[in-house]
Amino acid sequence: MIKLHNVTKIYPGGEHALRNANITIDEGDIFGIVGKSGAGKSTMLKLMGLLTQPTHGHIEIFGKRVEAIKGAEANSIKKNIGTVFQGYNLLMQRSVAKNIAFPLELAKHKKQYIDERCAELAALVGLSDKLGAYPAALSGGQKQRVAIARSLATQPKILLCDEPTSALDSFTTKEILNLIRDINAKLGITIVIITHDIGTVKAVCNKTAVLDEGLVVEVGPTDEVLTNPKNPATRRLLDI
Repeated sequence: MIKLHNVTKIYPGGEHALRNANITIDEGDIFGIVGKSGAGKSTMLKLMGLLTQPTHGHIEIFGKRVEAIKGAEANSIKKNIGTVFQGYNLLMQRSVAKNIAFPLELAKHKKQYIDERCAELAALVGLSDKLGAYPAALSGGQKQRVAIARSLATQPKILLCDEPTSALDSFTTKEILNLIRDINAKLGITIVIITHDIGTVKAVCNKTAVLDEGLVVEVGPTDEVLTNPKNPATRRLLDI
């Protein structure tokens, strides 16, 4: 579903954010990408979300090399990728319902469909009683639920989550991770989680890649990566 083939990303000034990265994410995975700050996680997320292009190597999404497609075909792929941003990125002057509805309004869906879809998604994330509330009145966990619902509005096949629990307490983190697991099970959506927290990938991800200074130093089933770490960077994250 998502494949990175020898992907290198060099920013202006010569910074190598990624070096020869190889990752395969299969349909239905909850795939964790973990590493310390500056490891290259955000760059990898931008590449998967088609927000930037690799300097070298190539990326396949849905079996298509993304650097080779443009126009309507590229837009079609983008519509099948939802993103949950770090910091929620909610529109503060819009209600919960209007935040969820925003991508559907941009896609010019009819009001009846938008209303029905918002109600469906609010129920999915446990916010049916908050549709008329505004972000300022919500807790951090509730804001993240709105952000997740909005990212699912257009029925994407891939959901990218950028540090989805970094601003939450431990109890709310557990709730959000349970929600992510439920969404994966109920909708069959492929989920990629970018995080610095080894506990997050341990709790919810079936596969994990460890990044260190732009390199993919380990990748495989989460249990295997975490119980038998082969790279010093992984052992440092595990504090062993």
